[in-house]
Amino acid sequence: MSDSLHQLREALGGRLRELRLNSGLTGTDLANLAGWHQTKVSKIEYGKTKPTDADIRTWCEHTNALDQMPDLIATVRNIEASYLEWRRVLGSGTKRRQQTSIKLESEAKLIRWYEPNLIPGLLQTAEYAEGIMRNFIEFQGIPNDLDEGVSKRMERQQILYRRDHSFHFVIAQQSLYTTVGDDQVMIGQLDRLLAVAGMPRITLGVVPAESPYRVNMTNFIMFDSRMAMVETVTAELTITQPREVAMYGRAFDILATQSVTGKQARDLISAALERRAESA
Repeated sequence: MSDSLHQLREALGGRLRELRLNSGLTGTDLANLAGWHQTKVSKIEYGKTKPTDADIRTWCEHTNALDQMPDLIATVRNIEASYLEWRRVLGSGTKRRQQTSIKLESEAKLIRWYEPNLIPGLLQTAEYAEGIMRNFIEFQGIPNDLDEGVSKRMERQQILYRRDHSFHFVIAQQSLYTTVGDDQVMIGQLDRLLAVAGMPRITLGVVPAESPYRVNMTNFIMFDSRMAMVETVTAELTITQPREVAMYGRAFDILATQSVTGKQARDLISAALERRAESA
């Protein structure tokens, strides 16, 4: 079992341990009430054993936490599927993963996307996308289907023109300055952002570099209010538990509040573009 997957189980165990302690039960007390072996409680709490739905129901009944049961069961059911290592997801290359994104994006009416260092995939030029995907393929050591992957990523962008979809992108100002490719690639990408900023049903916000710290976030995408996806170095996390999805929604709202839009956002993009033009 991967370290990250074990951490997810430990996090679940920590929540269950908190419920037990709040109820005033020892591990032995809970095991006796549930009719379990004495070690089962500690194994669940420390992430060594994955509890079943029945275990969660029993735990909640004896700790007077029935209101927590639906969310905990959702966590158990998704704990394995929520963590997918990149080498598994991309075992045959990048094209298949891009196709999955097309499906996810077509099913969502509202897509909210935060990026701290890069331009979101749906807003990338082909040259920028090529630079991102080339580095990703090399780093992960996966099959090289660069042209097919870039083509599919460009195909994804057709969703931006569907009238039944809305998009809210928030990027940190650093995203305007992280170099992908060379100055010419960045000039094209920044030009693209200026064009996107005026499109209907799209909100583009930029969080200024000197904004105060409010929430510690990596990149994430929200599909309506039912799912959040997070990319780490080793894996892709799919968050479906209502409580956790709501937390990502809160985080996005904070970042969106800190961002500037409209003319202020275009001014920040234009400043980055002018700097690139001077260097080119």
